[in-house]
Amino acid sequence: MNAVRRGLGSAVVQAFLVVVALVWVTPLAGLFLSSLRSASDTAKGGWWTVFTSPGQLSFDNYSALLKNAGITQAFWNTVAISVPTTVLVVVLAALAGYAFAWLDFPLREPLFLLVVALLVVPVQIGLLPVAKLFGQLGLFGTIPGVVLFHVAYGLPFAVFLLRNYFAEMPREMLEAARMDGGSEWRIFTRLVLPVGRPAIASLAIFQFLWVWNDMLVALLFADSSSQPLTVQLQSQIRQFGSNIDVLAPGAFLSLIVPVVVFFAFQRHFVQGVMAGSVK
Repeated sequence: MNAVRRGLGSAVVQAFLVVVALVWVTPLAGLFLSSLRSASDTAKGGWWTVFTSPGQLSFDNYSALLKNAGITQAFWNTVAISVPTTVLVVVLAALAGYAFAWLDFPLREPLFLLVVALLVVPVQIGLLPVAKLFGQLGLFGTIPGVVLFHVAYGLPFAVFLLRNYFAEMPREMLEAARMDGGSEWRIFTRLVLPVGRPAIASLAIFQFLWVWNDMLVALLFADSSSQPLTVQLQSQIRQFGSNIDVLAPGAFLSLIVPVVVFFAFQRHFVQGVMAGSVK
């Protein structure tokens, strides 16, 4: 009887997960199929009509998209913003997290409390002051300006996450490494970073997804030559209305990259969040 109950419970859970997966995947599949249809076919009916008329599907929209200079430039701008931002945030946060967790220096605790306090500062508060500062420094409307803004606002959470994860490492392990003559830099690179790989991977995923999907910061700090894909797609909607043959493949291209990144590192993502979220 208990085995039957466990089997029924497992079946219910699995059925629920299948339903959740279908609800999550259906919009993605619909967007992909829409990106393979012409504007005239889209005007005649929904994307589900491809199951009865598969002749609608072609990659002509993607061929045209690759010839669209604005979209392709925006895609590479997005890469040029997301990748350096993610690398800088991970590197700086790992160094700061290790220092806050295991190094003794003046005002360590007050400084960490200040970092935690910065977590509650809305990004909207800094938009206008930083825009004025970037204008004076000549960074307004440039990719480095957008990168610097994302790095500054991504560091508080990143430092908080990695500091909590590094602080859970056994003190005896670090003390043994110091007794063997290891320098702090060697301990950090050869011991702490390999052990902290799950938290670092989860942080990299968080940061990459936030920056890749951002539109608010880029809308204010990027000009026409440095705008990412999100802003370019928004301008396409404003300029041309319902040009679905451009918007659908562009939106799918913008969506599929973070999805691939997430699934590639999802195991480390789950491990890092679960281990680093609670001290």
